[in-house]
Amino acid sequence: MYDYDLLVVGSANADLVIGVERRPAAGETVLGSDLTVHPGGKGANQAVAAARLGARTALLARIGDDAHGRLLLDSQRAARVDTVGVLVGGAATGVALITVDPSGDNSIVVSPGANARLAPADVRAAAGLFHASRVVSAQLEIPLETVVETVRCLAPGSRFVLNPSPPRALPAEVLAACDPLIVNEHEARVLIGGAPAGDRPADWAGILLAKGPKSVVVTLGPRGALVASAADGVVEVPPVPVDAVDTTGAGDAFTAALAWRLGAGASLTGAAAYAARVGAAAVTRRGAQASFPTADEVEGLRSTGDGPGDGADSSGGGDRGGNSGAP
Repeated sequence: MYDYDLLVVGSANADLVIGVERRPAAGETVLGSDLTVHPGGKGANQAVAAARLGARTALLARIGDDAHGRLLLDSQRAARVDTVGVLVGGAATGVALITVDPSGDNSIVVSPGANARLAPADVRAAAGLFHASRVVSAQLEIPLETVVETVRCLAPGSRFVLNPSPPRALPAEVLAACDPLIVNEHEARVLIGGAPAGDRPADWAGILLAKGPKSVVVTLGPRGALVASAADGVVEVPPVPVDAVDTTGAGDAFTAALAWRLGAGASLTGAAAYAARVGAAAVTRRGAQASFPTADEVEGLRSTGDGPGDGADSSGGGDRGGNSGAP
């Protein structure tokens, strides 16, 4: 019935990456490594991550008519992502400035460029992609009104997955469509209005669920993740221990893998467990898209909760930071 397992509506950036011994404080200058340039952006990353796992994937995004844009197109096509929805022009390609410290943690500043020109009219013009897609995924590196239009253009029976990054207040219409809403600890705090430090993440999940999403996933770094839904309550997903090298893009890999597995019929907990292994594999290599694993590579990773013979839908969990998988 569907031509695509996943349609990603989102950003495409060139990642300009510098390694640092430590991230600078306000007013401070630190020396870093040589600059490297990689294809990135949350939307482009999710599309490549899903396609690398074997999902039939399409990307709706906007890039500039420049060298960075060509780099991004080449990367999508190399991963076998359908780029019929990638629009060219309107502004220079977006750029992300990324510093990575020795622990693998990063800090990111994004100049949206052409991403800010991805408009609701572009979404309406891509109606054919929406009707051909089992799952639609979005983020917030594009205009919020474009995300709202994405929700309005969903085909009957399709599923909407949102990672609200960078976080901001969301309209009720968008929240109600999320199945799931995927947040890390920082994003969760922003969306619920600054949860007190002593609150339990399980409480955050419940508060977020009460705001309207059909389901919620909260990623917790080395402590794993939580999934929440009205039917099943809050369920813990154990972590996947690995030696983290670079967390850049690992959250995008997690989201893409979860969206794809949900579309394939996995339970929310099973999809999050599989996604945790994908995120864990991604943090063991440098870069964003270059770090994304294939399905065969993911099968070699097990979570702290796995027993012998556990399958892809019954194990894993993770988030960014420490020595665990990501976002």
